[in-house]
Amino acid sequence: MQQPRPRPGISGDPRPTRDDRPPGRRRPSRRALTLTAAAALGIAVVTSAGTPLGDSGRASAGPAGTHRASGMTNVRTHPQARPEGPPGSPEAAEAAAQPCRISGAQGVQMSEGIPTPSGYTRSTGEVRALNLMIDFPDAPGEGRALDRFQEFAPQTAAWFETSSYGRLRYTPEAPVADWLRMPLRFAEYGIERGAPFEPGYQQLVRDIVAVADPRVDFSAYDLVNVLVTPNAGPSALETVLSVTFSGNHEAPVADGVPLANTSFVYSRQDDGSGSYAETGFRVLPHENGHVFGLPDLYTADGGASVGHWDIMSEDWGANNDFLGWHKWKLGWLDAGQIGCAARPGRTELTLAPLAAPTSGRKLAFVPLDGSSGYAVEVRTPAGNDEAVCKPGVLIYRVDADVDTGNGPVSVADSERASGGCTRRPNVHLELSDAPYEPGTSFTDPERRVRVDVLGADGSGNHRVRITRK
Repeated sequence: MQQPRPRPGISGDPRPTRDDRPPGRRRPSRRALTLTAAAALGIAVVTSAGTPLGDSGRASAGPAGTHRASGMTNVRTHPQARPEGPPGSPEAAEAAAQPCRISGAQGVQMSEGIPTPSGYTRSTGEVRALNLMIDFPDAPGEGRALDRFQEFAPQTAAWFETSSYGRLRYTPEAPVADWLRMPLRFAEYGIERGAPFEPGYQQLVRDIVAVADPRVDFSAYDLVNVLVTPNAGPSALETVLSVTFSGNHEAPVADGVPLANTSFVYSRQDDGSGSYAETGFRVLPHENGHVFGLPDLYTADGGASVGHWDIMSEDWGANNDFLGWHKWKLGWLDAGQIGCAARPGRTELTLAPLAAPTSGRKLAFVPLDGSSGYAVEVRTPAGNDEAVCKPGVLIYRVDADVDTGNGPVSVADSERASGGCTRRPNVHLELSDAPYEPGTSFTDPERRVRVDVLGADGSGNHRVRITRK
């Protein structure tokens, strides 16, 4: 049985969302939060560590329930054993990883559980992205519409190619080369931060379809990006309007298909540092992450839970990648690349850097119950991770029962209150030096879990020992 799609609501907004609203997600303005103390710098060396990851600052879990998506099994529900196959076979790897496929309760908005329910855009193989550039009578497009398209197209395709190890072939297309003029003034659509799909976005999508349909075959595409002229609405320095409606069962239909996975990008995420040409595109892979079923990892406190370790947390400025958990959830890591420490005792593993294009084990997971656990991976300044200033073993807790924007992932900081190790703007300083180095350890005394980093080689591979009692 399919999980319900997430309902719209501003992250951190205490007001309840209505069950009858169409699905979607919202981005609060977090500009002031991502630029905190950009000039501060703290470099510290850990000689020993026993850092517990407390729950302070983590949001409470989402609605409780026992429903799970079809085909989803976990350590809580004691599923029937699957045929394991011979040692080393894909079947054996799937069986070994199965206890680590945590899942969320019914009603959780954009759960971190695996597998992702149906209704979102697939995240492997070729995905054709339709890009439509729109303007308004009171905000006519400035310059060529194709220039707006080029702000995002090649960089987003390359970003997904790198992050997915080539498993996602993201093909952006713009079949209409000029601005599509909407019939109403921008203000008449009521577009503002946190605006629901109905009525403003519902009307806007209908108008987009009416204007574009004679020139576009909507059925040929897997997702839609609406690239709004940047002079419509406020600057991103003031508030971020960019939004995605994903798995939207109330979306208008065009050419026989509902526009159920549609991202809207406004303004420009330009911090004035002169890096926009290289980094401004990153709002789009963030938004498209939602059409693939990924939640927001920033909260009302900005990036304090995850920092710059996932683009679903911080997408301003310097490049960053997805977490290893998201790569597994999206189908970019195989079960054989997962080390599942589900049983009591000690498990020793060698983890290759997440950014390495080669195969090999990239993620270890310690399930705590059927909906949560600790993930362990190696992050290095390579691939999409240019901002990594302290390579090492990143450890974070994943909770599939926590809604999008409420803190479903929390990174363990190996050096608390250190001030971080970077001066890069728009990178959360305190968590920038979160990874654990050889000779350090993470402990959760309450759940009786410990992770020791035993060593590393010249290629960045790290040996870890996971102990659970």
